[in-house]
Amino acid sequence: MESCHLKHTRRKVATGLLAVLFLASAPLYAADALLVFAASSLTDALNDIGASYKKDTGQEVKFSYAASSVLAKQIEAGAKADVFFSADTDWMDYVNARSLIDKATRKDLLGNKLVLVAPKDSKVELKIAPNFKLVKALGASGRLSTGDPDSVPVGKYAKASLTSLGVWNDVADRMIRAENVRSALSFVSRGEAPLGIVYETDALVDKGVRVVDTFPESSHLPIIYPVAATTGAQPAAAQFLKYLQNDAALATFRKFGFSIRP
Repeated sequence: MESCHLKHTRRKVATGLLAVLFLASAPLYAADALLVFAASSLTDALNDIGASYKKDTGQEVKFSYAASSVLAKQIEAGAKADVFFSADTDWMDYVNARSLIDKATRKDLLGNKLVLVAPKDSKVELKIAPNFKLVKALGASGRLSTGDPDSVPVGKYAKASLTSLGVWNDVADRMIRAENVRSALSFVSRGEAPLGIVYETDALVDKGVRVVDTFPESSHLPIIYPVAATTGAQPAAAQFLKYLQNDAALATFRKFGFSIRP
């Protein structure tokens, strides 16, 4: 009969072989899931790209979506993000000034447009132009929904545009100062605000709103989405940044309405 010692030895060999086979079949990237902090307006496009990235590489990507201002402050406070994808250059500059991103990886990747939206069944018609009748269109008690102009990029763009067009003072005290662009959009979609200012990409994915008009690009600074790896990022972050710029990923961004920066 086989000795207990020999049986034990064979079990150890078998266990070792199983371990080798498991490692050989493991995904290409053995690192933990990448954590990407991204502006709320990127939600739909990045969810699609993240799923494709996992299929292609075996690496999982987790996304944390919020206003760029909130995400930048979280990174400053020590949040362990691998990638920061902002909806404006100001908040990327903010984390860069604090040495929280690898500036060599920074890329101005996407562009967007600013639009005025109304609930889908609204009959309001407006042509955006200097001194246009925005406050009249809000009615006696209606408010204008957008991101908080003091911090949220879409709100900052909205304030700049309305100021340039000469109507900011008319509506400054009639604002819903939402915490991010998706929140601002939802107030309009639910009919709680008669009008809102959001990105074109957000309006495209919400069937509860319609675009009333598009703001002239000359009325605000260019809407630019920079992306970069953080200084504490996993090595695999560089591969993900490269993946965001491949033809398939750029096609996905275009599908959701973003423009690609040169």
